[in-house]
Amino acid sequence: MGGWPFLDPGQEWPACFCGERMALFFQFDIPGDVGPFGGDHLLVFHCRAHNDASEPRLAGGRLVPAYWDAPQPPYPAPFWRVLIQRGAALPHPEAEPSVRALPLALRPFADTGDEEGGGAQIFKVGGNPSWAQEPEEYTCACGAELVYVCQVPEGMDFAVHPGLPEQPYSVRPDTSWLFLGNEVYLLACPEHCDPAAVWPVNQN
Repeated sequence: MGGWPFLDPGQEWPACFCGERMALFFQFDIPGDVGPFGGDHLLVFHCRAHNDASEPRLAGGRLVPAYWDAPQPPYPAPFWRVLIQRGAALPHPEAEPSVRALPLALRPFADTGDEEGGGAQIFKVGGNPSWAQEPEEYTCACGAELVYVCQVPEGMDFAVHPGLPEQPYSVRPDTSWLFLGNEVYLLACPEHCDPAAVWPVNQN
């Protein structure tokens, strides 16, 4: 969580439409057995000044072209960026200034699921999404069906450095949330049509 982002050569640190550089909430190397993304590096950025839920923009049954940059009414563009990087070898020279750098350790476990086939409601990579509502499926603008990669549980706190402006709609000044603290399911394009071709589904 936090720390120095590993970005592909030429990939800039994402900025929000408001002009502020987005905060790096977490990143990790995707384990090799997680579908078409094994060995890739995933990073989740989110603006600290804008805290809302994501709304998919569709056209002809697919997410609109460049949906990672599409307007998010009432905003002219998204306030987040999720990247799957394939050539990231070196850390960015600057560290994330707001989210505290903390270790994020992944360990294998049996995601046995419930009677309806949903998995454990925890932070996890791979396995079965524990849909809080009805399952959601999306088709990328390139035509590929998005694939589930990672889940962030509802109300997960991310520690921030003291003395910063409090995030809107958060619960404490020393923590931040992703997407209003909703349960977040990251679905990504298996064709890797763009590093940002990832859709964050929000449910509660």
